[in-house]
Amino acid sequence: MTIDWTHFTPGSALAGGLLIGLAAAWLILVEGRILGASGALGGLVPPRAGDWEWRVALLAGLIAAPLLARALVHMAPPVIEADTATLIAGGLMVGFGTRLGAGCTSGHGVCGVARLSPRSIAATATFMVAGFLTVFVVRHLLA
Repeated sequence: MTIDWTHFTPGSALAGGLLIGLAAAWLILVEGRILGASGALGGLVPPRAGDWEWRVALLAGLIAAPLLARALVHMAPPVIEADTATLIAGGLMVGFGTRLGAGCTSGHGVCGVARLSPRSIAATATFMVAGFLTVFVVRHLLA
């Protein structure tokens, strides 16, 4: 494996990490909520009075931020080497996994690990190992 040093930008990675950390800290300190994308989306169905506004704002921000970044900074368009059926199947599996694991990578990996939640530490270790194994199998055993 090699790193594409031409496109690797540690400054933007650091800035993104800081923004995610600040957003997670703000949400838990001000609202008492855990920053997790799947939890925010899942909590909208059915919507509860007084609870849906922050969820819609969070999800709108998740959609608007990359569009704003794209308008402000010239970036190469992403290359996705998968067909539509594969993307749909992958999205459904991710959705199933987040419901099964009671949260997503942002909820468990960013917020849960920061709170030293044993469930989140176990979930984060599980999805990291599963990701490593998947990449190894796809790149080295099936290639």
